[in-house]
Amino acid sequence: MKLEILGTGCRKCQALTQNVSTAVAETGATHTITKVEDLPSIMAYGVMSTPALVIDGTVRIAGRVADVEEIKALLR
Repeated sequence: MKLEILGTGCRKCQALTQNVSTAVAETGATHTITKVEDLPSIMAYGVMSTPALVIDGTVRIAGRVADVEEIKALLR
């Protein structure tokens, strides 16, 4: 599963990155996590508010920091 975190590096983006990393570690799965920080790439997903979480090319969360449990549910 490919996970992308869209954001320019703000505190909320960093928090989502941490929560995604924690969720992946807690599930014991091996997922690729990529940070996408350049605006043209973020806009290509149609995301206007960051942070956002993209799973396998589909925006699943945008404009907020999801908690670890919510992310784990998306990874199932």
